[in-house]
Amino acid sequence: MSYPIPRLEEGELHVADIEIERSRFIAWVCHAPETAHFETLLERARSTYPDASHHCSAFVAGPPGEQTAIGFSDDGEPGGTAGRPMFQVLDGAAIGQIGCVVTRYFGGTKLGTGGLVRAYSQAVQKALETLPLTEYTERRPVRLHLDFAGEAEARHWLAGQAIPVDAADYDGSGVTLTVGWPSDEPVDLTPLEARLKGNIARLG
Repeated sequence: MSYPIPRLEEGELHVADIEIERSRFIAWVCHAPETAHFETLLERARSTYPDASHHCSAFVAGPPGEQTAIGFSDDGEPGGTAGRPMFQVLDGAAIGQIGCVVTRYFGGTKLGTGGLVRAYSQAVQKALETLPLTEYTERRPVRLHLDFAGEAEARHWLAGQAIPVDAADYDGSGVTLTVGWPSDEPVDLTPLEARLKGNIARLG
């Protein structure tokens, strides 16, 4: 399964802000492959803007459509006016492994429930408009054993299929390559076996 994720290094943020009725909404976005990455983002927002009115949030720590590693919070705003609309924007964008915090500075004018929903949604949408993305492919480890003479050819073929070699272990009988095979594709080594004249075996 492949899907877009934020092209951000660990600890790197993407920020956008809007102003509505003198209230400032600052959207922070991070790459969140795990819930802990989102929690780090939330703590960073709170420590950077400790005097803000609210730090509302939403995250999807997995693929688009994930049902378990998700969450959202209104952080004191009226129920359902911030966190859920933020999550719905993330979910609708079909981006995975993403965390978002919208920090609000109250400008003195109440926006009402409908206004808050629109404001928090717009803040996230603005951040996503300029968010750099990259394609992520879920992978599982597959171990391949071959003789030394076939290693270069095997690596060349794997690179051509965009299959990364994550580890190489050598012993007296040859080399065992641990590769990241796409999770939703069957392991088909037929083309590689033909290249190596059958001198390859899948372990496990």
